[in-house]
Amino acid sequence: MKSLKEMTVLVTGGSRGIGAAIARRFAAESMNIVIHYMQSHEAANETARSCMRMGSEVMTVAADLRSKEQILRMREKLEARGMLPDILVNNAGIAHYGMLSDVTEDEWDDVMSVNLKGMFLSTQMFMPSMISQRYGRIINVSSIWGMSGASCEVLYSTTKGGMNAFTKALAKELAPSGVTVNAVAPGAVDTVMLDNLDASEKQALESEIPLGRFAQPDEIASLVYFLSLPESSYITGQIISPNGGWLT
Repeated sequence: MKSLKEMTVLVTGGSRGIGAAIARRFAAESMNIVIHYMQSHEAANETARSCMRMGSEVMTVAADLRSKEQILRMREKLEARGMLPDILVNNAGIAHYGMLSDVTEDEWDDVMSVNLKGMFLSTQMFMPSMISQRYGRIINVSSIWGMSGASCEVLYSTTKGGMNAFTKALAKELAPSGVTVNAVAPGAVDTVMLDNLDASEKQALESEIPLGRFAQPDEIASLVYFLSLPESSYITGQIISPNGGWLT
């Protein structure tokens, strides 16, 4: 088995927020980092520069995860650089807020395509190399709402619930090959996804959380990192929710 510093991690949606924090956490161990993004070119480059300053070899790659052809081209680029991932973090996703009665068919299809189809296509594309080497880690970044559901977030909750089911099923499928599959389902995290809330709404939300605060992206990244270690080899098929005691 490779040493940690020889391993490569691919973080989808790695340009900012939780994804960027995850990339930096792996870079702190001088691992090889692939930062995927769709449109945030400069943000991806800034995250890449911060990872390189920590001594990592870093590659940025753009792709629309709704397109199998674009993911195939991404895989070809990674393979040409010798950077097929030992660890895949399916972090890319989009949020949606609104009553179900107002959701359009196009909105439904778009969120489903990014959050579920993108995860499916990325996993299908990169898991064969993990299977062949009989080692790999797949970590899906889900949400507390995939476990409990949220009013006015039916569409988003549905995609994250699907991600959790995908995680549990694939874990059983890949276990004989030495590849673990887990999901991290955060509660409220201090990222741009909370920007739709004003100050009073954020304060009210924090008051519902027993720890009395939002999570920081670095805290989520640390859990993703742990699930990627060889020491986590007996953890698979789990939905682990760092949520400050909000949901127990």
